[in-house]
Amino acid sequence: MFSLIQKPAPDFSADTVMANGEFTKLSLSSFKDKKYVCLFFYPLDFTFVCPSEILSFSHKAKEFEDRNTQILGVSVDSKFSHFAWRQTAVDQGGIGAINFPLVSDLTKEISRDYGVLVDDAVALRGTFLIDKSGVVRHATLNDLPLGRNVDETLRMIDALQHTEQYGEVCPAGWKKGQTAMKPTAAGVASYLKENAARL
Repeated sequence: MFSLIQKPAPDFSADTVMANGEFTKLSLSSFKDKKYVCLFFYPLDFTFVCPSEILSFSHKAKEFEDRNTQILGVSVDSKFSHFAWRQTAVDQGGIGAINFPLVSDLTKEISRDYGVLVDDAVALRGTFLIDKSGVVRHATLNDLPLGRNVDETLRMIDALQHTEQYGEVCPAGWKKGQTAMKPTAAGVASYLKENAARL
């Protein structure tokens, strides 16, 4: 999976349930030169950790939108399973009307291309941040029982966008609005002089 960093994100065109509940064929390349993409994989619809993650992404959809970032969720389920899960109430184990598309990877080709398919069965919890030029800039991978932290994903988008805009690098624990670092010997010395105690 990590070999994709700094490389073009593998493109795909797949059946998708959009945020409005409609079916469509969606291509990753449709976002190129327009938006950043947060592409995340999860094992299966109607399971346990997955709805908590999907609802967390959905609750923060406006924060992704404010960062010009499109969320795309992917699993090996059919578009009909995605649709049914959206039609199931949260208190019944469903996800309700979430605020981003769910992509069907029924052939498992997308999961294979991103290196997250396990036992040729389901995807691990892989998260990929793709810049506007279509290049993978960040990736994480969790085992099946370990849920993601969506706030950390947002922090990484902020870091990526900051370094693109200002040419600075973002040190450990950096958050939007904090001082970043000039990528020089003098820059790191200056940053550590002011911030080493809080690292």
